[in-house]
Amino acid sequence: MHHLLGAFLALALSAAGWAQPSPLLGILSQELDRNFQALKQKADPPPYFLAYAVTESEVRVLTASRGALIADDSARDRYLDLTLRVGSPQLDNYHRLPGEMPQFTSGARLSLDDNAAAIQNRLWLETDRVYRLAGQRLTTLKTSTQIKASPSDRSDDFSREEPSVYAEKPEDLKFQAAEWVARMRKLSAAFDGFPAVLSGSITLLAQRETKWLATSEGARIQHGHGLARLVIRAQGKAPDGMTLETTDSFEAGDAARLPKDAAIAAAVARVAAELTGQTRASLVEPFVGPAILSGRAAGVFFHEIFGHRIEGHRQKDEAEGQTFTQKVGQPVLPEFLSVIFDPTRRSAEGVDLNGSYLYDDEGVKARPVTVVEQGTLKTFLMSRSPIQGFDHSNGHGRRRPGSEVVSRQSNLFVESARTVPEAKLREMLRDEIRRQGKPYGYYFKEVTGGFTTTQRRGVQAFKVIPLVVYRVYPDGRPDDLVRGADIVGTPLASFAKILATSDQREVFNGYCGAESGSVPVSAVSPALLVSEIEIQKKEASRDRPPLLPSPSAAGAGR
Repeated sequence: MHHLLGAFLALALSAAGWAQPSPLLGILSQELDRNFQALKQKADPPPYFLAYAVTESEVRVLTASRGALIADDSARDRYLDLTLRVGSPQLDNYHRLPGEMPQFTSGARLSLDDNAAAIQNRLWLETDRVYRLAGQRLTTLKTSTQIKASPSDRSDDFSREEPSVYAEKPEDLKFQAAEWVARMRKLSAAFDGFPAVLSGSITLLAQRETKWLATSEGARIQHGHGLARLVIRAQGKAPDGMTLETTDSFEAGDAARLPKDAAIAAAVARVAAELTGQTRASLVEPFVGPAILSGRAAGVFFHEIFGHRIEGHRQKDEAEGQTFTQKVGQPVLPEFLSVIFDPTRRSAEGVDLNGSYLYDDEGVKARPVTVVEQGTLKTFLMSRSPIQGFDHSNGHGRRRPGSEVVSRQSNLFVESARTVPEAKLREMLRDEIRRQGKPYGYYFKEVTGGFTTTQRRGVQAFKVIPLVVYRVYPDGRPDDLVRGADIVGTPLASFAKILATSDQREVFNGYCGAESGSVPVSAVSPALLVSEIEIQKKEASRDRPPLLPSPSAAGAGR
């Protein structure tokens, strides 16, 4: 195995431009070989797979509010995740029973220095700990599978994949802190001009992440990426006490690629103005009727009601609702829509994408995956946990350090063959309002996220949380800004209501929290016209706005 790996390394160097691996990858490789061979010779049951994954993150976070720096935090961490499989690929310790998520890795902290002795000691102790848990669980599983009815999906627990060998030079954290502090002080001072903004801030997160992976199959990977995210947030209170919030954000591979001050200042003014407008806006009532979801809102809509339901591990877990498990080859969306997940895309519509990566967290090379083609379901997002009809990973095994890998979303792209200009889409909305005899429809401009229930014991439903919503009238009068609306519904009914899309796509960058922790994702979608959407009123609050006028409104100086 060692010599074969050496030959493969030489091939990678000549063909792909192999960068010099850091000492850490060598330490991981040597200790993995030592521990794996020792366990195979002495342990009962012996392991058939071992992987060491290390994630190093360096983060700097600045927050400014009303012209002052209020937070300056930094952190640098290394975490070790360990995967050890005993038994066989057909049945091993990761075999899932309904509603269960096996947990072996602990996301143990690892030395920030490439100190061989310190790292080897941690690897040794973690390997011993995980092996004991793995052996105990396999024994329990063998007993359990003998007394329980056979599952409907009897596919293997682990797939065989070609090991990858790749190394790129880790990036430095590119960040001019002093320059950004001065800029953020100046930009955040603009909130003083909006008395309705009780709390207004600008937060900059600059992050560098590097990952290493060594496996007993021969994978040796070193790669990483940078991220800079600028978040503008305004919060306030309506007269009835409802908490209000508006946000905007910019993302890039590093802070130097974020927008110039003029664009950021315009976003601050827009966010503050929308918050001010919401304090005077009328409260929505429950409603079912036509609406337009902006491209950003539609991206979240697809992420929540569709994306989670085509993650591969959910098709095998009988505690899940399995909305689409038996739908491969059948229509699941209108025939003019296709959905692709592509982590290899670094940007779209001029925006850097959060959900990009070269290799997933099991060392499988990223690739585009068309899950829906012209409305028909083709496949699922797969990790190395096979499901019936799909034996291999397609590069979507992901996790946050400290969690076990499952299949997760990456960069979601909605493509449409039925597009119209934005103005035409608005005209079609007014026509649909008149056709249904409704007094108005809605336009959902900005959302902050959402959540969904996918398990059988819960209602198969979703909620998308809008921030900026307008009421649209069929006679063409100006839109009214409203507040207090949440989008709710069930997935299969919602898909059937999509009538058309705009010809312009927008990007929503965010983080998705699911079984394997929070991972960065993106959604790229055109605006959607839907014939029917349901909204409900947000939860009420007993709090009231401040009794005293704000210092800025009273003319007080800093």
